[in-house]
Amino acid sequence: MKESFYITSSQLTGDICPVFRKCFTISGEIKCAQINVSALGVYNAVLNGHKVGDDVLAPGWTAYGSRLQYQCYDITPLLKKENELQVTVGRGWFSSPMPGFTEGEEKNERMNCQRALIGEICLTYEDGRQEILRTDDSWEWACSPVLFSEIYDGEIYDARLNPVAWEKASILDWSKDILIPQEGEAVREMERVAPKEIIHTPVGETVIDFGQEVTSYVQICLPDAKAGDQVEFLHGEVLDQQGNFYNDNYRSAKAHVLYTCRDGAQTWHPQLTFFGFRYIKLVQFPGTPELQDFEAVVVYSDIKRTGWIETGHAGVNQLISNIFWGQKGNFLDVPTDCPQRDERLGWTGDAQVFVRTASYNYDVEKFFTKWLHDLAADQRPDGGVGMVIPDYLPDGQPSAAWGDAAVICPWQIYRTYGNPQILADQFESMRKWVDYIGSVTNTKDLWTGGEHFGDWLGLDAPSGSYKGSTREDFIASAFYLYSTDLLIKAGKVLGKDMAEYEALKGRIRTAFSKAFPEYKTQTEHVLALYFGLTDQPQRTADELAEMIRAAGTSMKTGFVGTPYLLHVLTEYGHSDVAYDLFLREAYPSWLYSVGKGATTIWEHWDGIMEDGSFWSTDMNSFNHYAYGSVADWLYEKAAGIRPLEAYPGFMRVRIEPVTDKRLGSLEARLQTRSGLICSGWKYIGDAVRYEIRTEVPATICIGGREQEVMPGNYTFWA
Repeated sequence: MKESFYITSSQLTGDICPVFRKCFTISGEIKCAQINVSALGVYNAVLNGHKVGDDVLAPGWTAYGSRLQYQCYDITPLLKKENELQVTVGRGWFSSPMPGFTEGEEKNERMNCQRALIGEICLTYEDGRQEILRTDDSWEWACSPVLFSEIYDGEIYDARLNPVAWEKASILDWSKDILIPQEGEAVREMERVAPKEIIHTPVGETVIDFGQEVTSYVQICLPDAKAGDQVEFLHGEVLDQQGNFYNDNYRSAKAHVLYTCRDGAQTWHPQLTFFGFRYIKLVQFPGTPELQDFEAVVVYSDIKRTGWIETGHAGVNQLISNIFWGQKGNFLDVPTDCPQRDERLGWTGDAQVFVRTASYNYDVEKFFTKWLHDLAADQRPDGGVGMVIPDYLPDGQPSAAWGDAAVICPWQIYRTYGNPQILADQFESMRKWVDYIGSVTNTKDLWTGGEHFGDWLGLDAPSGSYKGSTREDFIASAFYLYSTDLLIKAGKVLGKDMAEYEALKGRIRTAFSKAFPEYKTQTEHVLALYFGLTDQPQRTADELAEMIRAAGTSMKTGFVGTPYLLHVLTEYGHSDVAYDLFLREAYPSWLYSVGKGATTIWEHWDGIMEDGSFWSTDMNSFNHYAYGSVADWLYEKAAGIRPLEAYPGFMRVRIEPVTDKRLGSLEARLQTRSGLICSGWKYIGDAVRYEIRTEVPATICIGGREQEVMPGNYTFWA
């Protein structure tokens, strides 16, 4: 690839996507053939009328300033004597107007970058000859039938058009040093969802309901169409209070598709973009639409499922389904906040909140390795970590609990999979983040000052604020200690001398106790417990439980406190309160959205309020995975599968289920690097039967009695 050139169109094409081609002749018997390809943008490659590879939205989204993936495909079966390769390049993440909610010089520069292709066709003949066809000015380009395509606004395609007026491609001066082999999981068409219903809304709209919120594009199948007929539709997540189509919460993202037909039968879907939706509203359609005319092609990174949870409670089972769908919908090459509106960014706070659940639900080691390499690449010279990775908000100030993803995520990936390579790769990034905090704080050995998100969306937020009432200096200083502690652990795994940071941890602990002798909010109690900041953990936990009871058995925590809330309650003898919160159906609760028909996790507990109206239009995603982090409590506490710190990768575990009769039963399975671990329990009358299967050595604790076991199947009653 280093001897190939980036090629681009010799003229600006505006919104039209350029297509590049290479025609070549085979001069003998082919033993094997491969194409290596990447793009500044996203590409779709077609050889002799057949799609090359099964990836979509390649080369994916990386820190483009220093890292650009390329893909390798075997094209041997697609070759003929005379061959034509065509590669269409769209804006993708590279030059779409991202983020849609802010303007800036850096964004404008990206939007004005030319799309380009780089690649090589490698032919190996049976007689040993090799021929390499590299991208250069012998390649040609033309305007493609893709008249418009970008991440937020959708795609416009005219099937009547064929590329004509081929011209010589131009060479684009762009660094080839940034090229790296495919590192993350490829994005692929993973599932297909058939529509459930055609709805005719009160205002006369025709709406297709797929019954499930997905990250996808819609495939249309027209058995007989006339040239010039058009299919046009918009995407939306929910219907409004009256049952009409609604997507005002997409903000500036148009999420629009317009397809112009050729004559005859045809099947088509967008190639170079994606959407988050449950519903589409038909604006134009030839004839009468039928359900079989539509199919949602679900796209996400090709991650393998490793976790399963099923209970005796229908609402909880729907919640679990929502958590899995939320992860799939937001694990499209980058762990994004949402897949639908004019955002879709790799928010660091969301990633660190969810990484534990994510790593239990699916095998995400490769996925996070790639993203964390991007985090290190985009880390600022002073060690600060941006709000989003890739860093498309470079003017934003690093925030506690967001930038801490630099430390929390690699440590969790190591804990789940047992491979210290992630720590070796990220150690300098982890260290730089901890050092950054010490360099910007206003108070030695604490983190005070700066701009933070606080306990984002905390339910105890003052009127008019998105931030909860927990003190920002408290949160920042607590995470300072937590990240320092994890850095020390990572260093020790790697055999490094961590004495300097151990001393720092001790000073932070002392300074914290002096600065914050009392805890004022639910989240402050939660962090003090989970991060080991309190000298009286049982008293602190009792106070937390009492605060929850006094609030009507209701949480007041936000983005920072909620992920740890049920863990600390259960850990300190308040599992009844934890289950009360978990099984609560009134707002605010995990099951409230289930009662409102959710099929993914919402950004706000009351995204749809009790009267059916919406929380807002400006920040109201119905596919935001962060609060789905409650699943790690189900695995670790309800099912009781706890990995031991001394045995990463689940080489040895403690199984100590915490039951509740209201749930009826629970079964959790984890396919770990060390083997399968299953923990299930079921109420039969007032007795509980436990079924445990483990392929790793385990300590089983039932009814307060511990038993060391080897791999096998075990049944207990209590």
